Amino acid sequence: MRRSFYQYLMTERDPHKKDAVTEFANAAESDDTFPKQSEDYHEISQYLEMNGNYLSSMTVFDEAWNKYTEKNEEL
Repeated sequence: MRRSFYQYLMTERDPHKKDAVTEFANAAESDDTFPKQSEDYHEISQYLEMNGNYLSSMTVFDEAWNKYTEKNEEL
């Protein structure tokens, strides 16, 4: 079963790691308005551009999105 981007991102959380994707995941967990059910790149990208002040760069989102699509291909 395909999962949402948010569900994937939550697998990247870790209170000890400090890489950019992990920090993104840790911050997104606290974002109550994150589009949690979305699988759409453009919807999530637009949301983050307007509301993702915790995201250091959209490049981090792109990196996480690439990992997400790779993982979903395995499912």
